[in-house]
Amino acid sequence: MKKQVLNRLRSIEGHVRGIERMVENDHYCVDIVKQSLAVQRALDKVNGLILESHLQTCVTTAIRGDESQERERVVRELLEVFETASKL
Repeated sequence: MKKQVLNRLRSIEGHVRGIERMVENDHYCVDIVKQSLAVQRALDKVNGLILESHLQTCVTTAIRGDESQERERVVRELLEVFETASKL
């Protein structure tokens, strides 16, 4: 998963540089916005991959563990992430 996320982030980085060049070269605004939205979608995919990994590892370990405080902390943490995401 780490390699996949890093590859996607490097691709996004290149895409952002391309958008920067578009702005510098006074490209059509709508074209720039379309590219920016594509970057946002790509970042959403990265976030999904990271969250999926977190759920399969850290969250699963905490839920299966004996410490109720750790389970509660992990659930609160996930709720905060989803709350933040819903505000975007």
